[in-house]
Amino acid sequence: MSEHTTTQSVLFPGIFKRPVVAKFDQPQSSSDGGAVLLKAADRELGLTGALAACLKDDRQEAKVRHELAELLTQRIMAIACGYEDANDASRLACDPVHKLLVGRDPVEGEDLASQPTLSRFENSVGRKELFRMAEALADTVIERHRKRLRGRARLITIDLDPTDDPTHGAQQLTFFNWHYDTYCYLPVVGFLTFNQEAEQYLVTAVLRPGNAPGSAGAVGILRRLIERLRQAFPDAKIRVRLDGGFAAPEVLDFLDCEPRVEYLVNFAANAVLERKAESDMKRARRKSKISGQTEHVYGECQYRTRKTWPWKRRVIYKAEVVRAEDKKPKDNPRFVVTTMRQSPQWLYEEVYCQRGDLENRIKELHYGMEIGRTSCTSFWANQLRVLMTAAAYVWMQELRSGLAGTASARAQVSTLRERFLKLGARVVASVRRIVLHLPRSFPYLNSFHRLALRLGARSS
Repeated sequence: MSEHTTTQSVLFPGIFKRPVVAKFDQPQSSSDGGAVLLKAADRELGLTGALAACLKDDRQEAKVRHELAELLTQRIMAIACGYEDANDASRLACDPVHKLLVGRDPVEGEDLASQPTLSRFENSVGRKELFRMAEALADTVIERHRKRLRGRARLITIDLDPTDDPTHGAQQLTFFNWHYDTYCYLPVVGFLTFNQEAEQYLVTAVLRPGNAPGSAGAVGILRRLIERLRQAFPDAKIRVRLDGGFAAPEVLDFLDCEPRVEYLVNFAANAVLERKAESDMKRARRKSKISGQTEHVYGECQYRTRKTWPWKRRVIYKAEVVRAEDKKPKDNPRFVVTTMRQSPQWLYEEVYCQRGDLENRIKELHYGMEIGRTSCTSFWANQLRVLMTAAAYVWMQELRSGLAGTASARAQVSTLRERFLKLGARVVASVRRIVLHLPRSFPYLNSFHRLALRLGARSS
């Protein structure tokens, strides 16, 4: 049996009453038939167009076979479908659905770009272009929600959080980070929450060297986001929540000087703060000793440093004693510096602790979108990969928003991909139209139909 025949047909004898043969013989077919939803989401957002407009093409026009906008779209579409490596391009080059997504005829159109072409593209984008692309990503997301909310948001919360991106090669600006105990990059991602909505929307993703301070770049990111949010939502109050890595004097000074901006920033314990919280720590120890459980007491104080803080700031704290089975009680005081006036318990439990859900979004970026696949040698090429992954994630969030009211409304992006993108499809193209033949027994047919209508499709 020839190698070609082996890859096209396999026989399963003895499993059922009759032998079962699996034949890979469907011409013009794809396993990503549902990815047409991504194209519909991109039409609603205008994201790839905005990103492509930031690129400068210095290639010789007569030798160009793949436009930069096509290369960018091909790469982001592949990432959204679960093909995060440029090496996957060789297997997708003739896929009719992926050709359709890029704007080519799915049957007669030229094959898509190869891995070497995509790699040259990733390494050709410069620092200024990447900065403009990051701005375009933020502008697109903010404009999407301005239209959705008609510019009437009451409260917009900005969350910034760093995350580790372990590296395993000779990538530029990768350094050993003692906190994560590995060589890595240290990207920072930003999310927006509108009013009291459950979803946190990705708005920026910036790659940083592995030895970057926690607050590196934070002021610039916040300044640009706040400026754009004020233009889109002039009546909204802006709230900033940050973890302890951002509690640098320059960040707090910037936030203090911004009108109509309130903030909560985690602050590392020190001897002075622990002394101010000691009376409440004693209360928490007594309560814990009586109950035998973890106990905490909330309080507040005014605090300033000798050199770096020009004035006193309000610090709320949770004086906590943690008890675990077969372990000694452990003091666990937590401190948050804030400009908000509500009670310490409410601020900590109802406002600051809501940052915890941000970890789920970051896990989606890592394990659902593989944002850590920064294997290029060039730092800027890796920044482009981060931005393209962020763009793909924005599409997936748009799909999730369109599934509101269904069983998939809060599904992880990997689940969304499995349920709605990974559909076997046969592509039939005629002069008048292109038809995707999808399985009739698709278990999420009703949700798919509902999502397609919300993304601008029509029943036919």
